[in-house]
Amino acid sequence: MTQAAPLEDRAALRASADAVLARLVSDPTGRARLREDQWRAIEALVADRRRALVVQRTGWGKSAVYFVATSLLRERGSGPTVIVSPLLALMRNQVEAAARAGIRARTINSSNTEEWETVQEEVASGEVDVLLVSPERLNNPDFRDQVLPQLAAATGLLVVDEAHCISDWGHDFRPDYRRLRTMLADLPSGVPVLATTATANARVTADVAEQLGTGAGTDALVLRGPLDRESLSLGVVRLPDAAHRLAWLADHLGELPGSGIIYTLTVAAADEVTAYLRQCGHTVSSYTGRTENADRQQAEDDLQANRVKALVATSALGMGFDKPDLGFVVHLGSPSSPIAYYQQVGRAGRGVEHAEVLLLPGQEDEAIWRYFASVAFPPEEQVRRTIDVLAQAGRPLSLPALEPLVELRRTRLETMLKVLDVDGAVHRVKGGWESTGQPWVYDTERYAWVARQRAAEQQAMRDYAATTGCRMEFLRRQLDDEEAAPCGRCDNCAGARFDPKVSEAALDAAKGELGRPGVEVEPRKMWPTGLAAVGVDLKGRIPLGEQAFGGRALGRLSDIGWGNRLRPMLADGTPDGPVPDDVVQAVVHVLADWAKGPGGWASGAPDAPARPAGVVTVASHRKPRLVGSLGQRIAEIGRMPFLGVVEYAPEAEELRLSRTNSAQRVVGLQRTLTVSPELAGRLAGAGGPVLLVDDLSDTGWTLAVAARLLRRAGAEGVFPLVLAVQG
Repeated sequence: MTQAAPLEDRAALRASADAVLARLVSDPTGRARLREDQWRAIEALVADRRRALVVQRTGWGKSAVYFVATSLLRERGSGPTVIVSPLLALMRNQVEAAARAGIRARTINSSNTEEWETVQEEVASGEVDVLLVSPERLNNPDFRDQVLPQLAAATGLLVVDEAHCISDWGHDFRPDYRRLRTMLADLPSGVPVLATTATANARVTADVAEQLGTGAGTDALVLRGPLDRESLSLGVVRLPDAAHRLAWLADHLGELPGSGIIYTLTVAAADEVTAYLRQCGHTVSSYTGRTENADRQQAEDDLQANRVKALVATSALGMGFDKPDLGFVVHLGSPSSPIAYYQQVGRAGRGVEHAEVLLLPGQEDEAIWRYFASVAFPPEEQVRRTIDVLAQAGRPLSLPALEPLVELRRTRLETMLKVLDVDGAVHRVKGGWESTGQPWVYDTERYAWVARQRAAEQQAMRDYAATTGCRMEFLRRQLDDEEAAPCGRCDNCAGARFDPKVSEAALDAAKGELGRPGVEVEPRKMWPTGLAAVGVDLKGRIPLGEQAFGGRALGRLSDIGWGNRLRPMLADGTPDGPVPDDVVQAVVHVLADWAKGPGGWASGAPDAPARPAGVVTVASHRKPRLVGSLGQRIAEIGRMPFLGVVEYAPEAEELRLSRTNSAQRVVGLQRTLTVSPELAGRLAGAGGPVLLVDDLSDTGWTLAVAARLLRRAGAEGVFPLVLAVQG
């Protein structure tokens, strides 16, 4: 291992570092110079072989620190740098940046599985200077047990990018990141470590710095700078409803400088906004967690090349995009955390003198915050049930095998297992997960503190939108920036730069777009795996003769159009009552479009199904009058008989049907949903398919099980129709 450089060599080291920086930023004059704290970090890593945490604003040049340090360490015989990076887009940016400095970088992530073996061979042969890996790789059994120990032994520098993800005090905690604690402890003595982030308050900074010291025997060097971004002009535009916000975007998007990002809180909102802005003649693309990888890369390339005015994106783009000349960031809806908000707005203005940052808060924001808060770490009873099931299994259980045995949705179950793995209660192996048998304590106090922290962050975002003080100072204080002071640029310091008025044409178009009812409801075609383990003999593909047809919903609860109308109507605390007239009219419109559309019964297609011959409702524990009246009104307007109700057996209330876990929900529905002999008789005499009416579809399993029962009872087909879908 190379020893720390003597003091007299540090001037030469600084000159070499500046030379690498010049190549990195493509400066042919060679005059580029490192910031003082950039040099301090590089000096600590290369000369002193220390561990360092750099907390600096977005655009400050944190990546320059690890690329320059990599070049210098490689020249001195060190092994490759390993960068743990959270998002694929960020990896692509970093590979390109490394190439400019003559640094050979490769990645191992979910999008290039076919290259993993080749990349590992290149690393082993010394051909790779930088290996970027996603945090999820760290707990893949093959990678963790075979590749990671070799990497830890050979690594010349370990970099943890977006290091706030390590801390469960942070706004974007990721359990996979906690696997780094093991890697840190296993690193040979003298291997430097760098952690970087732009979004860490004092508590998160202290937590990450403490974890960086794992196995090192010394404290980590913490370099924390002021978080002001002199190029950003912050503002809030308050508008009365979603239609006005969309219309404002259509009217003012062309006035915003350059190209930028429009953030939405949900995928549904991103799709709505993209469709509307395109209709208004703006060149925009959608970028969400559901966007295919190839389409994501194309969208990123189009924004980089200014071929689009904006990407309409969810937080899927949050940490994963680097465009120095990004001219604006607009939030259509408020994030639940000022730290997350600061991180996202930090994408703008990194290489330009002026960028606009605007928040357009909406009435749906808090409902969306509540939904995401509902998927926090599970209660102790559910956690212990999972540990017990694994202990009793006597063998590893995969997620599909474990899911039917516990009361958790698969994504939430997987996140919980990753936390338990780091805590030592379970272990991921080939074939799934197993119990370690080690004692485990549910940290009630810590989880309660995190919940309180989330609530405080939400209140801070309300305060940010309402403040009459400096907005940048507000955000900086939320991140514990001791140098926070009025910026002189935001709308409260310098006056509002944008008029909240909207044109009638844009508003009419927005109302038309948001008021257009109708969402396709895809039928369930496969049963959940593992049902046999809990005594239900259903598996594989649902037979065509027992499936529902494709259905329709009036809207999504996450829509900014009909969602805003449906959410309060379907909320648990809202009194039950007859379906409102405007909702009935909208449902009739959906039915008319559905009938005439592709595959509809009035489409004229040779294989079109028969027209519905009757209406059936699903019994509702929450909104019986709402669902019953909707079914009756549709039957009257469509001149069809109301055939009856798919009922729940009396024990359904006691079973407390799962609303999150597919297998558990199917088990409960299979045991409790019933078709009475009277309804079966009417189905047989109906002479055609039926409309199956319900208020809300969150998993799709109620419709699937009810449709199966109706088909087996004699219905010629089932068209599901619901007021709302959850997604």
